[in-house]
Amino acid sequence: MTLHFLRGNSQAPKGHAIFIARRSGNANVVYCTYCIVPPIPMSIAKYLPPLFAAQLPPEELRDATNVSGMPIPPMLEDGLSLEHLEMLAERRDDDLCDLGTLSSNDEGTRLQMAALASNEYGQLYSSYISTASRVTSTPKAALSEPVPLDDLDTEELLLQTMPDRQKLTELGKLVGTARYALGGHDSALLRETQRRMQRIAALLPEKYRGSELVAAAIDTEAKGAKLAELYLSRAFKLLDEEYADIPGIERAIRDLRQQ
Repeated sequence: MTLHFLRGNSQAPKGHAIFIARRSGNANVVYCTYCIVPPIPMSIAKYLPPLFAAQLPPEELRDATNVSGMPIPPMLEDGLSLEHLEMLAERRDDDLCDLGTLSSNDEGTRLQMAALASNEYGQLYSSYISTASRVTSTPKAALSEPVPLDDLDTEELLLQTMPDRQKLTELGKLVGTARYALGGHDSALLRETQRRMQRIAALLPEKYRGSELVAAAIDTEAKGAKLAELYLSRAFKLLDEEYADIPGIERAIRDLRQQ
């Protein structure tokens, strides 16, 4: 059976639908039922008395364990016009599905058609919810739109591609700029230089003590220039793995800070 959606979308069923079918040979006679897919998984077998459940064939008990779409009433009934059913679907925001024509008017056929249609509708709904859940669980970063090239921070990208040696070399140049700004009382240049130095220092491993180097470089006292030079020398010694020279530099830094 293939459901034809007169209202709604087969790719995104609402989980509740009015089903209609027409009598073969007389399209003016409309049969209908209502189908609902429980939003919470439901097992009818759980509510069956043990004595009654023991009398059911295994296949029927298995079907009762996994309820998808339920027709209410359980068979297609007559008595309502198509226009009235369309109005109900619109007001209630239900899907409206055409099941086709009934080749036979007996209750068994109407019961079977309602059951088959409800099962198909339930499968469509389950597939839709499963897909929606996968999309919802996707990390936000994977769903975000590409960043326009104009919005990219080119300075940040450039710094991230630099090896540590080049970053330290840039810091050395900026130390000279910072001392020049201090000597010329150029506060705007000093702020910009400090910003750039802090940006580079943040990308370096903590062992290089970049933040202390920056603080020394912008220190207004005369010893700031010497401290910055010592911190920079220490960083390069670490980079080159010349560890024997580091204790002497550490002592010089400690002595200078205590002055």
